[in-house]
Amino acid sequence: MTKPAMIEVSGLAKTFTLHTQGSVKLPVFTALDLSVFPGECVALNGPSGSGKSTLLRSLYANYRPTDGRILVRHDGRIVDMAAASPRAVIEVRRLTIGYVSQMLHVIPRVPAIDIVAEPLRWTGIAPDKARARADRLLARLNIPERLRALAPATFSGGEQQRVNIARTFVVDYPILLLDEPTSALDAANRAIVIELVREAKARGAAIVGIFHDHEVREALADRLLELAPYRAAA
Repeated sequence: MTKPAMIEVSGLAKTFTLHTQGSVKLPVFTALDLSVFPGECVALNGPSGSGKSTLLRSLYANYRPTDGRILVRHDGRIVDMAAASPRAVIEVRRLTIGYVSQMLHVIPRVPAIDIVAEPLRWTGIAPDKARARADRLLARLNIPERLRALAPATFSGGEQQRVNIARTFVVDYPILLLDEPTSALDAANRAIVIELVREAKARGAAIVGIFHDHEVREALADRLLELAPYRAAA
């Protein structure tokens, strides 16, 4: 029997209003539907400006859609991320949805190991156990031991991206949103990230990702969702 979808998107639309430029409206997409099932990776595909990152941010509730629903399975119930309260969004992010963004946003002077351990702490894991798991994952992602106790503000782009990945994969989230997770990585570290994503799929995570690297997309995606720049009807 097919398990129910972890994400059900229906009739989704997003339009940006540029208030500093005469309230010009910029539609991104409209009437978008998407279902993502446990153990499946859906890759968003399309040219720049087609709304790939906007869709990911909408799934994570960084952006409020103009219309439509984003239903996710969270802790035995359904939550509409398009209409959820800020408190509900925080709870879903704590337990259900992990998001690898393109940038690592951290508090200055906080060590990399604590940045990675923090999401585990939010789930109730004891500090020593959280740091131990964070340390193992940072080691797997080739972050040298001498760097793990340092704040990552001065790390290279690739090192920061690996810390960013570790911060999400340290928790076994049921849903993962991945925005170009391998963009700053060399071949060896790219292969490790592919392994991590495959392991997440094997345990049943539902994954939506943007993978501009063709080889990574081919290695991970079960299917593509093709997006195109918005064009108004004639």
